[in-house]
Amino acid sequence: MNISVIGTGGVGGYFGGKLCALQETNPGIKVSFLARGEHLAAIKQNGLLLRTGGTAAVCKPYLAADNIDEMPLPDIILLCVKSYSLNDVLEKLKSKVNNNTVILPLLNGIDIYERVRGVIKTGIVLPSCVYIGTYIESPGVIAQKGGAAIIMTGKDPLRPDTADPFSNIFPPAGIEYKWLYDQYPEIWGKFIFIAAFGMVTAAYNKTIGEVIASAELSGITRGIMNEIEGIAKAKGINLKPSIIEEAFKKAQGFPPETKTSFQRDFEISNKPDERDLFGGSVIRMGMQYNTATDATAKIYEIINKNKPIFY
Repeated sequence: MNISVIGTGGVGGYFGGKLCALQETNPGIKVSFLARGEHLAAIKQNGLLLRTGGTAAVCKPYLAADNIDEMPLPDIILLCVKSYSLNDVLEKLKSKVNNNTVILPLLNGIDIYERVRGVIKTGIVLPSCVYIGTYIESPGVIAQKGGAAIIMTGKDPLRPDTADPFSNIFPPAGIEYKWLYDQYPEIWGKFIFIAAFGMVTAAYNKTIGEVIASAELSGITRGIMNEIEGIAKAKGINLKPSIIEEAFKKAQGFPPETKTSFQRDFEISNKPDERDLFGGSVIRMGMQYNTATDATAKIYEIINKNKPIFY
C-alpha cells in the first residue's frame, strides 16, 4: 500500500511521521512525502523529527520528493497543502488517481470537497476536518504544541457505500480519528470559529484576546458567524444551536496574546494567504443560497485593501 502525504508541514508532517512507523512492522506499506526547500533537504538527510508530548521520534519515509511525478501511484493520499496551492497540486495529482484511490483532504474550509471534485472526477474523496496544533519548528522538525490531534471524516457524498479505509492503518500508527455518519457539522463548526476570528484579527491587526475584549470587534465576529450559520442552515447542515457561543468560549480559552494562523500569514507581505478560503467562499455561497453576507463582505474588503492579493 502506497500512502502519499502531499504537503509535509505541521499537519502533513505530524500524520505522515506517525504513519512512517507502520513501515517498520509492515513492509507492504510505503509512505512518501511531498515537501520542498530546506525542509525537504533535512528530511532526506536525517529523516523527519517529530516532537510530541516531550518525546521525539525520527520518522523516515520511503521517499521524500518535491515532484509528484517521482512519487509511486498512491492508494491513499493525505492532502495537507494550503488552499492557495490546492488547484495546482490537484492538476498534478489527477493522473495518479484511479477509481479506488482514497483522498483525505486535511485543509480548513467548507468547500474543499467541491474544490477537489472540480479537478479530480474519480477516486474516493472524504470530506474532513482536523483539530491539531503543530508547526515546522525548524527544517526537518515538526513540533506539537499540545492538545488533541484528531481527524474527523466520513463517507464520500458521491460514494455512499464508502467503507472506513483507515481502521487498520490509523490506530496502529497512533493516529486518532473518528469515522462519522455525517462529518459536515464538524467541518462547519470548526470553520465558524477559524474564519470569523481569522478574518477579524487580520483585518484589524488585533489578537484573539483584543477581539474578545472589544464590544465592536466581538460584534463583527458574531455577525460573520451568524452569516456562516445562515448558509449552513440553507444547505441543511445540522449545527448545534449553541455553536456561536461555543466558538467564543473556545476563543476565551486561548492566551489573550494569541494570533490566528491566518493573521500570521496575512502579516507577511510577500506570502499568499487563505483569504479566499475564508471570505471568498462565504460570499459566493451566500449568493448561491440567497443568504446575506454583509459583515463578511465588509471585512473581506478591508483585508483586500490592507494587503494586495499575492500569488
